[in-house]
Amino acid sequence: MPDVSIIIVSFNARPDLERCLESLHVSPPAAAHEIIVVDNASNDRSADAARRWADVRVIETDANLGFARATNAGIRSSTGANLLLLNGDTIVPRGAIDALLDELARHPDAAVIGPRLVDAEGRAELSFGRMIGPLNELRQRRLVRGHARREPGVSALVDKMTRRAHSPDWVSGACLLVRRADAEAVGLLDERYRLYTEDVDFCAAVRARGRRIYFTPAVEIVHLRGRSAAAAPAATRQAYQESRLAFYEKHHPLWAPLLRLYLRWRRADK
Repeated sequence: MPDVSIIIVSFNARPDLERCLESLHVSPPAAAHEIIVVDNASNDRSADAARRWADVRVIETDANLGFARATNAGIRSSTGANLLLLNGDTIVPRGAIDALLDELARHPDAAVIGPRLVDAEGRAELSFGRMIGPLNELRQRRLVRGHARREPGVSALVDKMTRRAHSPDWVSGACLLVRRADAEAVGLLDERYRLYTEDVDFCAAVRARGRRIYFTPAVEIVHLRGRSAAAAPAATRQAYQESRLAFYEKHHPLWAPLLRLYLRWRRADK
């Protein structure tokens, strides 16, 4: 049994996938590992590109299954004691995966661990947060947008927040390490989410079992963000809205009708 199974879901982002796989092979983890790429019916020959590496197992789907369903397909075909959910638009520095595994081993009460995500310039991403709800969502968006606009006070706050190890309610699925036993105990990812919020929901299910989510700034992963989304912006927006509504229907059913009305108004306004 490998120490870790690395699961990468890709959709029409071949250059990013190749860059990610290259980083995993230039400086491979010392831990026993396997790499599984689930290609979500890409039309840019991403699957062929992944097969350049003999140790990469490729699963090709007949259609775009969405992130959660494709991830679960990868998990079910894997054998590792731990699972690393990794976006194809990431670059993994030397030793990062081994360091994440070490951090997880040091925290036996933690089921999930997430690293500090940074962009190509080394600027931190706010890759964790409180459980999504109307107020927390507004706060998170304000921070993310202010940081993207490089507002000095907001960017300084985000940098400070991401340099502290702590236990948030969720960490980003762009790079999320979870013990297989904990993932299987909650039934893997909820497949009603096609894109976005599946990581928040997954972490909520893990916490409901009394297990902890942990964020560590001791490990950094480069996250280039949004290349698959850029290939199909309209479909991405639609998938995001559907996932967001599904999340509120599951976790905040009293707010869901208001969100549904708001989304209809937004669509009509455009």
